[in-house]
Amino acid sequence: MVPLYWYLWLGSVVFAIGVFGFLARRNIIIMFLSIELMLNGVNISLVALSHYMQDLRGQILVFFVIAVAAAEAAIGLAIIIAMFRNKATLHADEIAEMKG
Repeated sequence: MVPLYWYLWLGSVVFAIGVFGFLARRNIIIMFLSIELMLNGVNISLVALSHYMQDLRGQILVFFVIAVAAAEAAIGLAIIIAMFRNKATLHADEIAEMKG
């Protein structure tokens, strides 16, 4: 049987890769993928802890996280496509429309 800390380690590594990708890259698509990695890192930890504690609430929470991630991807990609059609760039630094 695989120990719990291996899953927690895997979840934290996936989350850290997502954080690094989000902070280091300026391409909006890569930033989007990094957010998905962070959400999946949290999902791995939630499922592992849920299984370890013999409680289904963590796995139910994972379904909500997946639903939020799917909605975020659908809406976000639509916004990115609309912005790309207007600006013809995907770099976050060159898009200043959202600044206050």
